[in-house]
Amino acid sequence: MRYLMLLAGAAVAAGVFAIATPAPRAQGGFSAPAGSVDAPDPNIPLYFEAASLKPSDPKAPPGGGIRRQPGGRFNTFNTPVRQLIVFAYQIQGYQLVGGPDWIGNTRYDITAKFDGDPPPVRPGTGADHLMLATRTLLAERFNLKVHRETRQLDIYALVMAKADGKPGPALKTAADDCSPDAIAARRGAPPPAPGTGPVCGMQMFPGRVRFGGYPLSLFASLISNQVGRMVVDRTGLAGNWDFEMTYAPPPSQGPAPPGAQPPPIDPDAPDLFTAVREQLGLKLDATKGPVEVLVIDSLEAATPD
Repeated sequence: MRYLMLLAGAAVAAGVFAIATPAPRAQGGFSAPAGSVDAPDPNIPLYFEAASLKPSDPKAPPGGGIRRQPGGRFNTFNTPVRQLIVFAYQIQGYQLVGGPDWIGNTRYDITAKFDGDPPPVRPGTGADHLMLATRTLLAERFNLKVHRETRQLDIYALVMAKADGKPGPALKTAADDCSPDAIAARRGAPPPAPGTGPVCGMQMFPGRVRFGGYPLSLFASLISNQVGRMVVDRTGLAGNWDFEMTYAPPPSQGPAPPGAQPPPIDPDAPDLFTAVREQLGLKLDATKGPVEVLVIDSLEAATPD
């Protein structure tokens, strides 16, 4: 069987990788990684047992990343403070409000170690151990203080594009059962021939989305960071869906890291909005709606060590 990874939208396109976006809410179709646990209590601070922080080399090219490694190791390279906050609090970039001008361009390299090897967290249950430890680091080293509130902001509603309510040519009812029970039942079975068998998950590359066995509400969440607004599913299409969509990705903001070279871009590919309409039979309608935001109350430049 083939599984697709849930990736951060457009991360590779921007020359950034392994930056986490908010975990989707638990819904039918999700299977937790083996050995996963519920998220730890966010009200109980977690700490890195050791952490070194320094400003990134100003001559470094654009692009950076946040890396998780086995054994509780955690590091960032050439990463803006804004992105550290987005990672730590499991929000999209458009949900972060306020802060000094420098948070988007002052970059840091961090090398840290969490005690032990924290297990993966089940999707939809909250921030994981490294995210919570990063919150503590931001509070201690950057004097970060924040609060949450709900504001009426510009959003997109994902709706049907055609009056007859029919999906586009690429959007198909899910052919395979991707429920946790079904995936568990298939474990240990002989693998299918290449190119066959169930595809369960979501994968987003620059210019291509592969989506299998999930509700469209998760696709709405997946593309929200790319379009710069919250996207809410108002298609009325229930159940799980399969599709592969191609489009012209946004311009890269820097070279990809070594080993993460993006695929070639089709110069004739449509933009994301056009691809959603023509290939999926859906469209993104601009509207307004309530959005939870994270407001920065205080933030200071960190002292390197």
